[in-house]
Amino acid sequence: MADQSLEVRPSKKAGYVLSLEGKELKIPLGWALLKPGDAALSRRIKKDGPSWTVKEPKGRKLFSKGIWAPATRIEALRNALLAEREDPAYQKKLDAGRARRAKEQERYVLEFTAAVQHFLNFSYAYDAFEDQLAKRVAEHAVPVGSGTVARTQRIPIEQRAESAVIAWMRHQTTAYDDMVIPREKGKRREVRRMLAKRSRALLDKYRDHAPIDLKRCPLYQALQKAQ
Repeated sequence: MADQSLEVRPSKKAGYVLSLEGKELKIPLGWALLKPGDAALSRRIKKDGPSWTVKEPKGRKLFSKGIWAPATRIEALRNALLAEREDPAYQKKLDAGRARRAKEQERYVLEFTAAVQHFLNFSYAYDAFEDQLAKRVAEHAVPVGSGTVARTQRIPIEQRAESAVIAWMRHQTTAYDDMVIPREKGKRREVRRMLAKRSRALLDKYRDHAPIDLKRCPLYQALQKAQ
């Protein structure tokens, strides 16, 4: 196993980890644990040779607990990376990368906000309200690392925008966060579908220029609180 790169789980037994099948694996002699925190070093460790990436499941998410790899390799790559980081050219490269990503993020915010507005498509009487809602949804959904549907590239931006609006409304205009949902398979999904249907019906009122009692409208109230 020491010649393979694996994803493993923590073990309560010292000196061991667990395979994804639950089998105990003895940590090879001479290996050390590189703790999370230095993404660049972690990438190099994985690329340079066999390693065991430790991930611990919590709910639906996996959290990194570090990487087991030969201690000599970790130390050699750490020293090489430190030498690179002391070179002024390295900092210049980092700054250029940050500037590029900042511009890309700025463009995406505008693109995503426009996609949200296109999905909302409110009546002209609610143009200002549409702008405000699109801004709030985008502020929540597009930050890097937010983990929201807006950050995925697996679906078109139109679908991302629609899903982000429905998700925002689920948390801001319904009692979803305080609901006690039975732990039955498919029950949470059923509740979300029900709430999404209500949210879509509410959005349709703004699209159709229907008379709306803003003081009793949960969407209007949520946006007032968000100001």
